[in-house]
Amino acid sequence: MKQFELIAPCHFGLEAVLKKEIMELGYEIAQVEDGRVTFYGDEEAICRANIFLRTPERIMVKVGRFKAYTFDELFEQVKALPWENYLEQDAKFWVTKATSTKSKLFSPSDIQSIVKKAIVERMKGKYQIQWFEESGNEYPIRVFILKDEVTIALDTTGESLHRRGYRLLTSKAPLTETLAAALIMLTPWNKDRILVDPFCGSGTFAIEAAMIGASIAPGMNRSFTSEQWNNLIPKKLWYQAVEEANDYIDTSIEMDIQAYDADPAVVKAARNNAKLAGVDHLIHFQQRDVESLSHPKKYGFVITNPPYGERIEEKENLPKLYDTIGLRMNHLDTWSFYLLTAYEEAEKYIGKKATKNRKIYNGMMKTYFYQYLGPKPPRKPKTER
Repeated sequence: MKQFELIAPCHFGLEAVLKKEIMELGYEIAQVEDGRVTFYGDEEAICRANIFLRTPERIMVKVGRFKAYTFDELFEQVKALPWENYLEQDAKFWVTKATSTKSKLFSPSDIQSIVKKAIVERMKGKYQIQWFEESGNEYPIRVFILKDEVTIALDTTGESLHRRGYRLLTSKAPLTETLAAALIMLTPWNKDRILVDPFCGSGTFAIEAAMIGASIAPGMNRSFTSEQWNNLIPKKLWYQAVEEANDYIDTSIEMDIQAYDADPAVVKAARNNAKLAGVDHLIHFQQRDVESLSHPKKYGFVITNPPYGERIEEKENLPKLYDTIGLRMNHLDTWSFYLLTAYEEAEKYIGKKATKNRKIYNGMMKTYFYQYLGPKPPRKPKTER
Protein backbone atom coordinates (compact mmCIF):
# COMPACT_ATOMS: atom_id res chain seq x y z
CA MET A 1 0.00 0.00 0.00
CA LYS A 2 1.03 3.59 -0.57
CA GLN A 3 2.25 5.67 2.39
CA PHE A 4 0.89 9.14 3.00
CA GLU A 5 1.48 11.94 5.44
CA LEU A 6 -1.94 12.53 6.96
CA ILE A 7 -2.81 15.82 8.64
CA ALA A 8 -5.38 15.94 11.44
CA PRO A 9 -6.35 19.44 12.65
CA CYS A 10 -7.80 19.77 16.15
CA HIS A 11 -8.69 22.38 18.76
CA PHE A 12 -5.75 24.50 19.93
CA GLY A 13 -4.50 23.18 23.25
CA LEU A 14 -5.63 19.58 22.71
CA GLU A 15 -2.90 18.33 20.37
CA ALA A 16 -1.55 15.90 23.02
CA VAL A 17 -4.95 14.19 23.29
CA LEU A 18 -5.12 13.70 19.51
CA LYS A 19 -1.50 12.51 19.36
CA LYS A 20 -2.22 9.81 21.95
CA GLU A 21 -5.39 8.78 20.13
CA ILE A 22 -3.53 8.39 16.80
CA MET A 23 -0.76 6.35 18.43
CA GLU A 24 -3.33 4.07 20.10
CA LEU A 25 -4.86 3.49 16.66
CA GLY A 26 -1.43 2.21 15.62
CA TYR A 27 0.12 5.03 13.57
CA GLU A 28 3.45 6.83 13.79
CA ILE A 29 3.47 10.54 14.53
CA ALA A 30 5.39 12.70 12.06
CA GLN A 31 4.90 16.15 13.61
CA VAL A 32 2.88 17.98 16.25
CA GLU A 33 2.11 21.67 15.59
CA ASP A 34 -0.33 24.19 17.04
CA GLY A 35 -3.78 22.92 16.15
CA ARG A 36 -2.73 19.89 14.10
CA VAL A 37 -0.99 16.52 14.24
CA THR A 38 0.65 14.91 11.18
CA PHE A 39 1.08 11.14 11.06
CA TYR A 40 2.07 8.40 8.60
CA GLY A 41 -0.49 6.01 7.19
CA ASP A 42 -1.66 4.13 4.12
CA GLU A 43 -5.02 3.96 2.34
CA GLU A 44 -6.46 1.87 5.16
CA ALA A 45 -5.33 4.52 7.66
CA ILE A 46 -7.47 7.14 5.87
CA CYS A 47 -10.56 4.97 6.40
CA ARG A 48 -9.75 4.01 9.99
CA ALA A 49 -8.77 7.53 11.04
CA ASN A 50 -12.03 9.00 9.72
CA ILE A 51 -14.13 6.33 11.40
CA PHE A 52 -12.30 5.82 14.72
CA LEU A 53 -10.70 9.12 15.76
CA ARG A 54 -12.84 11.16 18.17
CA THR A 55 -10.93 14.44 18.49
CA PRO A 56 -9.76 15.83 15.09
CA GLU A 57 -11.85 18.03 12.80
CA ARG A 58 -10.89 16.20 9.58
CA ILE A 59 -8.25 13.95 7.97
CA MET A 60 -6.23 15.35 5.07
CA VAL A 61 -3.63 13.87 2.72
CA LYS A 62 -0.59 16.13 2.44
CA VAL A 63 0.26 16.70 -1.23
CA GLY A 64 3.13 19.12 -0.68
CA ARG A 65 4.90 21.59 1.58
CA PHE A 66 7.17 24.40 0.35
CA LYS A 67 8.16 28.06 0.84
CA ALA A 68 6.50 30.76 -1.29
CA TYR A 69 6.96 34.51 -0.97
CA THR A 70 5.23 35.61 -4.20
CA PHE A 71 2.18 34.47 -6.14
CA ASP A 72 4.48 33.43 -9.01
CA GLU A 73 6.37 31.13 -6.64
CA LEU A 74 3.10 29.76 -5.29
CA PHE A 75 1.88 29.01 -8.83
CA GLU A 76 5.09 27.26 -9.92
CA GLN A 77 5.43 25.21 -6.71
CA VAL A 78 1.82 24.01 -6.85
CA LYS A 79 2.16 23.18 -10.56
CA ALA A 80 5.27 21.08 -9.78
CA LEU A 81 3.31 18.75 -7.47
CA PRO A 82 2.16 15.36 -8.89
CA TRP A 83 -1.58 16.09 -8.98
CA GLU A 84 -2.18 13.34 -11.54
CA ASN A 85 -1.36 10.85 -8.76
CA TYR A 86 -4.35 12.12 -6.75
CA LEU A 87 -6.93 13.56 -9.16
CA GLU A 88 -8.85 11.66 -11.80
CA GLN A 89 -9.17 13.26 -15.23
CA ASP A 90 -12.83 14.16 -14.60
CA ALA A 91 -12.26 15.13 -10.95
CA LYS A 92 -14.23 18.04 -9.52
CA PHE A 93 -11.64 19.94 -7.50
CA TRP A 94 -11.56 23.30 -5.81
CA VAL A 95 -9.74 25.06 -2.95
CA THR A 96 -12.37 24.91 -0.23
CA LYS A 97 -10.31 26.94 2.25
CA ALA A 98 -7.06 28.94 2.33
CA THR A 99 -5.58 30.44 5.50
CA SER A 100 -2.49 32.60 5.88
CA THR A 101 -0.69 33.63 9.09
CA LYS A 102 2.41 35.84 9.35
CA SER A 103 3.10 35.45 5.61
CA LYS A 104 3.67 37.71 2.61
CA LEU A 105 0.82 36.02 0.75
CA PHE A 106 -2.27 36.91 2.72
CA SER A 107 -5.32 37.15 0.43
CA PRO A 108 -7.34 33.89 0.78
CA SER A 109 -9.31 34.47 -2.43
CA ASP A 110 -6.14 35.12 -4.49
CA ILE A 111 -4.44 32.06 -2.96
CA GLN A 112 -7.46 29.91 -3.83
CA SER A 113 -7.59 31.18 -7.41
CA ILE A 114 -3.86 30.76 -8.11
CA VAL A 115 -3.70 27.26 -6.60
CA LYS A 116 -6.67 26.17 -8.74
CA LYS A 117 -5.06 27.60 -11.92
CA ALA A 118 -1.74 25.90 -11.15
CA ILE A 119 -3.41 22.50 -10.70
CA VAL A 120 -5.32 22.94 -13.97
CA GLU A 121 -2.07 23.73 -15.81
CA ARG A 122 -0.42 20.62 -14.36
CA MET A 123 -3.39 18.47 -15.35
CA LYS A 124 -3.45 19.92 -18.88
CA GLY A 125 0.13 18.81 -19.41
CA LYS A 126 -0.40 15.32 -17.99
CA TYR A 127 -3.77 14.49 -19.55
CA GLN A 128 -3.17 16.37 -22.83
CA ILE A 129 -6.53 18.14 -22.76
CA GLN A 130 -7.41 21.84 -22.60
CA TRP A 131 -10.76 21.69 -20.82
CA PHE A 132 -11.79 19.78 -17.71
CA GLU A 133 -15.48 18.95 -17.33
CA GLU A 134 -15.09 18.32 -13.58
CA SER A 135 -18.09 16.01 -13.72
CA GLY A 136 -16.56 13.27 -11.56
CA ASN A 137 -15.91 12.75 -7.85
CA GLU A 138 -15.22 15.66 -5.51
CA TYR A 139 -11.70 16.41 -4.28
CA PRO A 140 -11.73 19.42 -1.92
CA ILE A 141 -8.30 21.02 -1.39
CA ARG A 142 -7.07 23.03 1.60
CA VAL A 143 -4.14 25.43 1.76
CA PHE A 144 -2.38 26.61 4.94
CA ILE A 145 0.37 29.23 4.89
CA LEU A 146 2.34 29.89 8.07
CA LYS A 147 5.44 32.12 8.04
CA ASP A 148 5.60 31.76 4.23
CA GLU A 149 5.57 27.95 4.40
CA VAL A 150 2.73 26.53 2.31
CA THR A 151 1.07 23.22 3.14
CA ILE A 152 -1.39 21.92 0.57
CA ALA A 153 -3.62 18.92 1.20
CA LEU A 154 -6.62 16.94 0.00
CA ASP A 155 -9.53 16.83 2.42
CA THR A 156 -10.63 13.19 2.75
CA THR A 157 -13.43 13.93 5.22
CA GLY A 158 -15.74 16.54 3.72
CA GLU A 159 -18.17 17.72 6.36
CA SER A 160 -16.27 18.14 9.65
CA LEU A 161 -15.78 15.07 11.84
CA HIS A 162 -17.71 16.71 14.67
CA ARG A 163 -20.79 15.96 12.56
CA ARG A 164 -21.33 12.49 13.99
CA GLY A 165 -24.87 12.32 12.67
CA TYR A 166 -26.68 12.11 16.00
CA ARG A 167 -27.08 15.75 16.96
CA LEU A 168 -30.05 16.90 14.92
CA LEU A 169 -31.42 18.86 17.88
CA THR A 170 -29.16 21.39 19.59
CA SER A 171 -29.37 23.88 22.44
CA LYS A 172 -28.55 27.59 22.17
CA ALA A 173 -24.76 27.27 22.39
CA PRO A 174 -23.83 23.72 21.42
CA LEU A 175 -20.47 22.24 22.32
CA THR A 176 -18.90 20.42 19.36
CA GLU A 177 -18.67 16.65 19.61
CA THR A 178 -14.92 16.60 18.89
CA LEU A 179 -14.18 19.12 21.65
CA ALA A 180 -16.40 17.29 24.14
CA ALA A 181 -14.66 13.98 23.38
CA ALA A 182 -11.20 15.56 23.69
CA LEU A 183 -12.02 17.13 27.08
CA ILE A 184 -13.40 13.84 28.43
CA MET A 185 -10.24 12.06 27.25
CA LEU A 186 -8.15 14.73 28.99
CA THR A 187 -9.59 13.60 32.33
CA PRO A 188 -9.00 10.27 34.18
CA TRP A 189 -12.66 9.30 33.72
CA ASN A 190 -13.41 5.79 32.49
CA LYS A 191 -16.59 3.80 31.95
CA ASP A 192 -16.50 2.36 35.48
CA ARG A 193 -16.73 5.81 37.10
CA ILE A 194 -19.79 8.00 37.68
CA LEU A 195 -20.16 10.99 35.34
CA VAL A 196 -22.63 13.85 35.76
CA ASP A 197 -23.23 16.87 33.53
CA PRO A 198 -25.56 19.34 35.34
CA PHE A 199 -25.69 21.72 32.33
CA CYS A 200 -26.17 19.09 29.65
CA GLY A 201 -27.51 21.27 26.81
CA SER A 202 -27.57 19.05 23.72
CA GLY A 203 -26.26 16.15 25.81
CA THR A 204 -22.89 16.15 24.06
CA PHE A 205 -20.64 15.34 27.04
CA ALA A 206 -22.92 12.51 28.19
CA ILE A 207 -23.37 11.08 24.68
CA GLU A 208 -19.67 11.21 23.84
CA ALA A 209 -18.82 9.55 27.17
CA ALA A 210 -21.37 6.81 26.52
CA MET A 211 -19.95 6.24 23.04
CA ILE A 212 -16.42 6.00 24.49
CA GLY A 213 -17.60 3.57 27.18
CA ALA A 214 -19.50 1.40 24.68
CA SER A 215 -16.62 1.56 22.16
CA ILE A 216 -18.82 3.06 19.45
CA ALA A 217 -16.64 4.58 16.73
CA PRO A 218 -17.76 8.19 16.11
CA GLY A 219 -17.69 7.99 12.30
CA MET A 220 -19.78 4.86 11.87
CA ASN A 221 -23.05 6.53 10.93
CA ARG A 222 -21.89 9.08 8.39
CA SER A 223 -20.22 9.28 4.99
CA PHE A 224 -16.90 10.78 3.87
CA THR A 225 -15.85 12.53 0.67
CA SER A 226 -13.01 10.08 0.00
CA GLU A 227 -15.35 7.06 -0.04
CA GLN A 228 -15.74 7.84 -3.75
CA TRP A 229 -11.99 8.09 -4.46
CA ASN A 230 -11.70 4.68 -6.08
CA ASN A 231 -8.45 5.76 -7.75
CA LEU A 232 -6.83 6.13 -4.31
CA ILE A 233 -8.78 4.00 -1.82
CA PRO A 234 -10.25 0.58 -2.66
CA LYS A 235 -13.90 0.39 -1.58
CA LYS A 236 -13.26 -2.79 0.39
CA LEU A 237 -11.06 -0.87 2.86
CA TRP A 238 -14.06 1.21 3.94
CA TYR A 239 -16.15 -1.92 4.47
CA GLN A 240 -13.34 -3.52 6.48
CA ALA A 241 -12.96 -0.44 8.71
CA VAL A 242 -16.70 -0.36 9.44
CA GLU A 243 -16.68 -4.10 10.14
CA GLU A 244 -13.78 -3.62 12.54
CA ALA A 245 -15.68 -0.82 14.29
CA ASN A 246 -18.77 -3.03 14.62
CA ASP A 247 -16.72 -5.76 16.28
CA TYR A 248 -15.68 -3.41 19.10
CA ILE A 249 -19.18 -2.19 20.06
CA ASP A 250 -20.53 -3.30 23.43
CA THR A 251 -23.85 -1.62 24.25
CA SER A 252 -24.66 -4.17 26.96
CA ILE A 253 -22.29 -2.57 29.46
CA GLU A 254 -23.63 -0.70 32.49
CA MET A 255 -22.53 2.87 33.13
CA ASP A 256 -23.62 5.59 35.54
CA ILE A 257 -23.89 8.67 33.30
CA GLN A 258 -26.35 11.38 34.28
CA ALA A 259 -27.30 14.51 32.34
CA TYR A 260 -29.36 17.33 33.85
CA ASP A 261 -30.63 20.68 32.69
CA ALA A 262 -33.07 23.19 34.18
CA ASP A 263 -34.90 23.53 30.83
CA PRO A 264 -37.27 20.60 30.11
CA ALA A 265 -37.21 21.26 26.35
CA VAL A 266 -33.42 21.03 26.35
CA VAL A 267 -33.54 17.73 28.27
CA LYS A 268 -36.01 16.32 25.76
CA ALA A 269 -33.77 17.34 22.84
CA ALA A 270 -30.70 15.83 24.53
CA ARG A 271 -32.54 12.55 25.12
CA ASN A 272 -33.54 12.42 21.43
CA ASN A 273 -29.92 13.05 20.39
CA ALA A 274 -28.80 10.17 22.62
CA LYS A 275 -31.40 7.93 21.01
CA LEU A 276 -30.05 8.79 17.55
CA ALA A 277 -26.55 7.92 18.80
CA GLY A 278 -27.80 4.57 20.12
CA VAL A 279 -26.80 5.30 23.73
CA ASP A 280 -30.01 6.60 25.34
CA HIS A 281 -30.23 3.45 27.49
CA LEU A 282 -26.81 4.26 28.98
CA ILE A 283 -27.67 7.80 30.15
CA HIS A 284 -30.13 9.04 32.76
CA PHE A 285 -31.63 12.38 31.65
CA GLN A 286 -33.54 14.56 34.07
CA GLN A 287 -34.86 18.11 34.41
CA ARG A 288 -32.92 19.35 37.41
CA ASP A 289 -31.31 22.58 38.60
CA VAL A 290 -27.64 22.68 39.59
CA GLU A 291 -28.70 23.69 43.13
CA SER A 292 -29.94 20.14 43.67
CA LEU A 293 -26.78 18.48 42.33
CA SER A 294 -26.02 15.52 44.61
CA HIS A 295 -25.15 11.84 44.45
CA PRO A 296 -25.05 9.12 47.14
CA LYS A 297 -21.80 7.63 45.83
CA LYS A 298 -18.25 8.95 46.16
CA TYR A 299 -15.42 9.61 43.69
CA GLY A 300 -17.55 10.66 40.74
CA PHE A 301 -16.84 13.14 37.96
CA VAL A 302 -18.64 16.30 36.92
CA ILE A 303 -17.68 17.31 33.37
CA THR A 304 -19.69 20.26 32.16
CA ASN A 305 -19.94 23.45 30.11
CA PRO A 306 -21.81 25.90 32.38
CA PRO A 307 -23.25 29.20 31.11
CA TYR A 308 -20.74 32.05 30.83
CA GLY A 309 -22.96 35.02 30.04
CA GLU A 310 -22.97 35.53 26.31
CA ARG A 311 -25.67 38.18 26.75
CA ILE A 312 -25.37 41.16 29.13
CA GLU A 313 -28.49 40.23 31.11
CA GLU A 314 -27.06 36.74 31.70
CA LYS A 315 -23.76 38.09 33.07
CA GLU A 316 -25.57 39.51 36.12
CA ASN A 317 -26.53 35.98 37.18
CA LEU A 318 -23.04 34.47 36.86
CA PRO A 319 -21.65 35.27 40.36
CA LYS A 320 -24.59 33.48 42.00
CA LEU A 321 -24.42 30.56 39.54
CA TYR A 322 -20.70 29.93 40.09
CA ASP A 323 -21.12 30.38 43.84
CA THR A 324 -23.73 27.60 43.68
CA ILE A 325 -21.29 25.39 41.73
CA GLY A 326 -18.72 25.98 44.49
CA LEU A 327 -21.25 24.97 47.18
CA ARG A 328 -22.05 21.74 45.32
CA MET A 329 -18.31 21.04 45.03
CA ASN A 330 -18.01 21.33 48.81
CA HIS A 331 -20.93 18.93 49.21
CA LEU A 332 -19.41 16.40 46.77
CA ASP A 333 -15.96 16.71 48.34
CA THR A 334 -14.59 13.41 46.98
CA TRP A 335 -15.59 14.21 43.40
CA SER A 336 -13.55 15.67 40.56
CA PHE A 337 -14.98 18.70 38.73
CA TYR A 338 -14.08 19.77 35.18
CA LEU A 339 -15.60 22.99 33.86
CA LEU A 340 -15.22 24.53 30.40
CA THR A 341 -16.13 28.20 30.49
CA ALA A 342 -15.20 31.59 29.06
CA TYR A 343 -16.10 33.25 32.39
CA GLU A 344 -12.78 34.59 33.68
CA GLU A 345 -14.02 35.06 37.26
CA ALA A 346 -15.14 31.45 37.63
CA GLU A 347 -12.53 30.58 40.28
CA LYS A 348 -13.32 33.72 42.30
CA TYR A 349 -16.99 32.86 42.73
CA ILE A 350 -16.48 29.10 43.01
CA GLY A 351 -14.33 30.00 45.98
CA LYS A 352 -11.28 27.87 45.27
CA LYS A 353 -8.43 27.76 42.79
CA ALA A 354 -8.46 24.97 40.22
CA THR A 355 -5.87 22.19 40.49
CA LYS A 356 -5.14 22.75 36.80
CA ASN A 357 -6.33 25.35 34.31
CA ARG A 358 -5.91 24.81 30.59
CA LYS A 359 -6.62 27.46 27.95
CA ILE A 360 -8.71 26.02 25.09
CA TYR A 361 -9.78 27.82 21.94
CA ASN A 362 -13.35 26.86 21.09
CA GLY A 363 -13.41 28.21 17.54
CA MET A 364 -12.23 31.80 17.99
CA MET A 365 -13.43 32.00 21.59
CA LYS A 366 -10.87 31.72 24.38
CA THR A 367 -12.17 29.42 27.09
CA TYR A 368 -10.70 27.82 30.19
CA PHE A 369 -10.89 24.20 31.27
CA TYR A 370 -10.87 24.42 35.08
CA GLN A 371 -9.88 21.08 36.60
CA TYR A 372 -10.63 20.41 40.27
CA LEU A 373 -9.14 17.00 41.00
CA GLY A 374 -10.70 15.03 43.82
CA PRO A 375 -8.98 12.23 45.79
CA LYS A 376 -8.39 8.91 44.10
CA PRO A 377 -10.72 6.11 45.21
CA PRO A 378 -9.13 3.43 47.40
CA ARG A 379 -7.82 0.43 45.55
CA LYS A 380 -10.02 -2.61 45.53
CA PRO A 381 -8.47 -5.56 47.40
CA LYS A 382 -7.11 -8.24 45.11
CA THR A 383 -9.18 -11.39 45.03
CA GLU A 384 -7.37 -14.65 45.61
CA ARG A 385 -7.34 -17.15 42.80
